[in-house]
Amino acid sequence: MATFVGIFLFAYFIPLSNEKVTNAILEAFKTLQWYARNHTLACVVPALFIAGAIATFLSKEAVLRHLGPKAGRAEAYSVASVSGTVLAVCSCSVLPMFAGIYRVGAGLGPATTFLYSGPALNILAIFLTARVLGWQLGIARTIGAIAFGVIIGMVMAWVFKRDEQVRAQAFLDEPETTPRRTVWQNVAFFSAMMAFLIFSDWFNPGNVVITKTDGTVIKAVLLQETRDQLTVQVERGPSDPLDADRLVINKDDIGRSEIASLKQVESWVMTIYGIRWWLAGAMGVLVSLMSWRWFDHEERVEWMRNTWEFTKLLVPLLFGGVFVVGFLGALIPDETIGAWVGDNSFQSNLISSVVGCLFYFATLTEVPILQALMRHGMADGPALAMLLAGPALSLPSILVIRTVLGWRKTVVFVALTVVMATLVGMLYGGLAS
Repeated sequence: MATFVGIFLFAYFIPLSNEKVTNAILEAFKTLQWYARNHTLACVVPALFIAGAIATFLSKEAVLRHLGPKAGRAEAYSVASVSGTVLAVCSCSVLPMFAGIYRVGAGLGPATTFLYSGPALNILAIFLTARVLGWQLGIARTIGAIAFGVIIGMVMAWVFKRDEQVRAQAFLDEPETTPRRTVWQNVAFFSAMMAFLIFSDWFNPGNVVITKTDGTVIKAVLLQETRDQLTVQVERGPSDPLDADRLVINKDDIGRSEIASLKQVESWVMTIYGIRWWLAGAMGVLVSLMSWRWFDHEERVEWMRNTWEFTKLLVPLLFGGVFVVGFLGALIPDETIGAWVGDNSFQSNLISSVVGCLFYFATLTEVPILQALMRHGMADGPALAMLLAGPALSLPSILVIRTVLGWRKTVVFVALTVVMATLVGMLYGGLAS
C-alpha cells in the first residue's frame, strides 16, 4: 500500500516544468536502460535460476548442516563468507541466492554474512581500489569487509535470537527427505550454474582510451552504456583541473565528430570478457545435460515454478529501485556530495555511509566514482565508509531484502552497516590525517 501511495504522490506533485527535474527523469530512464542492457540478462536472470534451483534441488538437510542450527558457528560463518568471496559477483546477483538459501533453512546470521560478503569481498574491486585510490585504502577496505560480514551476521543472529530459534525448530521438525542424487552430482550441478553466472557476469573494468580528431588522448572509465550513448569518467590526477569529470558520447558520433576512436584497454580480464559468452555457453550446455539426465520432469517443472516466483518477487523491486536511484543521482551532483563529506567528522562519515547504502554502484564503478568525489573534496574517512557500505547495499537491494526478511530485520541490517561504516570511517580518517 505504501508503495502505491508513494507512486501516486510522486506523479501528482512532481514539478515537470522544472528543467532539473525533467533531466533527472531522463537520467532515471537512462540508468534503468543501462541496468536492463548490462545487468539483467547477464547476472539477474542466471541468479534467479540458481535461486530456483536452490529452493528445488538443494536438500534442507545440507543447508541446515552447513549454514543452519546443525552447523557450528565457525563452520557456518566461514562457509557463508568464503562463498561470497568465491562468487565475487555484484549485489543484484547475490540477492536471489540469499533469498534461496534463507528460504531453504540457512540461519539468519550466516545468510546475512553471505549477503554482505558476496559483493563487498570482490577481489578485483579490492585490487582496483588499492591501485587507483592507494594501498592504504585498499587494505582498509579488505580488513573492514572481512570483519563486517562476520560481525553483522553474528549481531543479526543475536538480536533476533528468539525468532531464529522458533524458525530453526520449524525446519528441524520437518521430516527428513531422502537424497535423490549423490553429493558429487549436486556439487557438479551447482558448480556449473555458478560458473555460468560468473562468466556471464564477468567484470568489465571499463578502462577506455578516447582519441580526439585533434590528436588529444583521454584516459577514462566507462560508467554507463545505453542504446545510444556512453558515459565515461575522465581519469585525472589530483592537481588536474576539475572541469569535465564526465563525458557523454553519442555512439553514432564516434569516428565522425571530434571523437576519432574509443578503444578498450587490453588486459587478461578483458580477454576473458571477450570470450565470456563462449565460456558461459559451455557451462549452460553442462547444466542442460545434467538437468536432463539427473532430474525428472516434475522436478524441472518445480524448478521453473520456483524461479518464476523469485522473479515476480525480486525483479519489479530491482527495476523500481534502480529508477529511483537514477533520479536521485541526477539531482545530487558529485560537487554537492563532495562538499557534504569534506572532513572526517561523524556527520561526514554518516552522510557518506547513508549515500553508499542508497545509491547503486555497479561492480568496479565505485572506484572511479569515488576518485571523482575525492577530487571534489571527499575526505579519506568518508571514502572508506562509502566503500564499506556501498557495494553491499543499495535502494534496490534494501527493497528486496525487506521482502525476504521483513522490515524489522532489514532495518537492523541496514543500520548495522551504516553505523559500522561510519565508525570505521572515522577511525580510518583519524589515523590517515
